[in-house]
Amino acid sequence: MLMNPDGHAHGALLGPEAGALAERFPLGFVWGVATSAYQVEGAAHEDGRGDSIWDEFCRRPGAIKDGASGDRACDHYHRVAEDIGLIASLGANAYRFSIAWARVQPLGAGAWNEKGFDFYERLVDGLLERGVAPYLTLYHWDLPQALQEGGGWANRDTAERFAEYAVEVARRLGDRAASIATHNEPWVVAILGHQTGTFAPGLKSQKVAIQVSHHLLLSHGWALRAMREQHCAAPLGIVLNQAPIHAATDSPEDLARARVDDGLTIRWYMDALLRGRYPEDVLEFLGEDAPQVAAGDMDAIRQPLDFLGINYYTRNISGTGAPLALVGNGREVTDMGWEVFPGGLTELLLRLKADYCLPPLYVTENGAAYLDRLIDGRVADPERIRYLHRHIAAMADALESGVDVRGYFVWSLLDNFEWADGYTRRFGLIFVDYATQRRTLKDSALWYRAFCSRARATAAGAPSTRQGRSNG
Repeated sequence: MLMNPDGHAHGALLGPEAGALAERFPLGFVWGVATSAYQVEGAAHEDGRGDSIWDEFCRRPGAIKDGASGDRACDHYHRVAEDIGLIASLGANAYRFSIAWARVQPLGAGAWNEKGFDFYERLVDGLLERGVAPYLTLYHWDLPQALQEGGGWANRDTAERFAEYAVEVARRLGDRAASIATHNEPWVVAILGHQTGTFAPGLKSQKVAIQVSHHLLLSHGWALRAMREQHCAAPLGIVLNQAPIHAATDSPEDLARARVDDGLTIRWYMDALLRGRYPEDVLEFLGEDAPQVAAGDMDAIRQPLDFLGINYYTRNISGTGAPLALVGNGREVTDMGWEVFPGGLTELLLRLKADYCLPPLYVTENGAAYLDRLIDGRVADPERIRYLHRHIAAMADALESGVDVRGYFVWSLLDNFEWADGYTRRFGLIFVDYATQRRTLKDSALWYRAFCSRARATAAGAPSTRQGRSNG
């Protein structure tokens, strides 16, 4: 059941400042919302879906803050028609989602699961029927558990299995997808999954993590090459989580540490993807933990990108006392404890433009968790509205400075399973009562609807000024 469907409820109207911001975007700019499979789908044991590493990880005592799992999540698998209607009702013209690999290929190799593909066919076709473009991600962290038992991403063979999986998805859905991204945030998979152990599969080895990062990038390159050989019609790219790395102090030690962390989080991935090499200073820092790289690997990784997705939430503070921290240090923070720092998005986008020959960019995730409460049928979340407004403005600043940004996706459409935090954090534009699965549009959803409507209306009335760019 949906609450607050009319868009004018509770006076969540677009003010003059937001209206002026909406007018800063060109015709054709994409306004979307985003989710990922494990966080929203549920139906974890239905219709032939296999186990993923997150199913296994959630069974470990203490792994998830509230002891929860994605077994039911937002029940999106069963409520897909309702949720497509919600996306359309928001005025979003794009939906970014991921395929659950284990839903369409339960063992990560071998037989395909037709019931799993049927679900994604219904999703894609349903979106298109409502005028919403499907932006598809192949991998958002949920590796089939059967592949993990064979070594997972630490095993080079998994990269080959991924390329096969990518080709099959592209064969079935590539003709209707607005784009296909190979990976979402490979840094998270490598570091949080294999070095700190806070995410699935819960390993704790820097050496393994760095090798995993190489195999993830290799799988991306092999997948792009294979999909293009099969004449995939969709634009192809990858999504990276990135943030400016600011030194905690001006001491030489902190500045040096910040440079290393910048190398590990930004340059490691950008240099490999766009220059075909890893940064020399990072390789020197890693020493014996540097990855094993076979002949031809870096050329395979450096496939032309049709687009690059950037996920931005906050900046990082780095220093010898506390390496790479997201804490706000007394500044304005979200419910995740992350500093609200919209200027970091402008800084990041301008830096990437200055340092690299870029394909078109999309801000594929941006959003915030707050302590939302449903009171008398309303969720008032002025902090989220302010967060979105300020970050969209920061993106507009970059766009007007010459960065080729073509779209923006709010994280997230729905409150959902927030990984190791379980259901204790709410990022959604739409409030989900997990007991009843009732969806309620938050004030931020109504604001975003009004903003998207204004942005499209004003852009339609003026000539587009965007200059397209090709990847080099």
